[in-house]
Amino acid sequence: MTRRRPVIALTMGDPAGVGPELCLKATARLASRLRARELELVTIGTKDAIDLMRERMIEKGLRRYAPQLQLIEATPAESPVKFGETSAEAGRQAFKAIERAIALAMKGEIDAIATAPISKEAINAAGFHYAGHTEILADLTGSKGSVLMLVHDRLRVSHVSAHVALARASALVTPERLSYVIELTEDALRRLGFRKPKIGVAAVNPHAGEGGMFGREDIDIVAPVIERYRGRGFNITGPVPGDTVFVKALGGQFDGVVAMFHDQGHVAVKLLGFKIDRRTGLWTGLSGVNITLGLPIVRTSVDHGTAFDIAGKGIANPQSMIEAIDLGVKLSGSRRRKERAA
Repeated sequence: MTRRRPVIALTMGDPAGVGPELCLKATARLASRLRARELELVTIGTKDAIDLMRERMIEKGLRRYAPQLQLIEATPAESPVKFGETSAEAGRQAFKAIERAIALAMKGEIDAIATAPISKEAINAAGFHYAGHTEILADLTGSKGSVLMLVHDRLRVSHVSAHVALARASALVTPERLSYVIELTEDALRRLGFRKPKIGVAAVNPHAGEGGMFGREDIDIVAPVIERYRGRGFNITGPVPGDTVFVKALGGQFDGVVAMFHDQGHVAVKLLGFKIDRRTGLWTGLSGVNITLGLPIVRTSVDHGTAFDIAGKGIANPQSMIEAIDLGVKLSGSRRRKERAA
């Protein structure tokens, strides 16, 4: 029986950002694999936005990175969008691309979605009131919840809370939410190839609360949940102070880490993922992938923002998008095998 090649959809993200360029460059970089029919890539977005970026790249002598894409137009442009500028029209185009990709994934016409970055401000200006990609995906797929996981090299970090004010983060560490995140993290690590995943759970407070001096969340909430899962056979440790848990993960003590809030997990991953030009002090690339757990579909994403400051210049690095595509292929293959076994 011939194995069907995976079909990965790239959403263009905000057309005023680097998303269209990432779709073009990733497709160009993966041309040999596409010709060998190892996978199929389709870009979902607005034709005008993709064509504008292709023309800009050709003008800059980057013709080899400006292929004709297999494009599904989610919506036609209603007004011009300028690179580097936030606008409701850009937000509308970005949202419609996500919406179309989700519909195709839910029908099984594509195996995974790899998303380019969006502007939350633009999305909301267009009348779609979401905190970010994760919330859009959970809502449009009818999911009861979702979990954000970042992957870079040996770090695989899921988050109890993400796009909320820090003042609210500790209140969201409940036994129910923490249990949900642990279970999805363990499942994701198995799908990534770990047969008996080792999970480290970060503490909420400095020094894991220092015996209650710095807060009781780790004692009253986190530790009992961990003990319950240890009793169920999970290879799980914690609460581990946030200033050491990621070092231990890099050392191989953990296959995955549960972080308690956005910056606790993101800073660790992005510090390793950013590539910096020491001469200029500017970042030149970012390695790492964002995965949304808890959805009925596979979604991965670049681990950076719209980069409005370099949009349209032809200098965006597609490495994170290529990694997102590769991880989408791996996760969708694992899901198909699991469904066949069931």
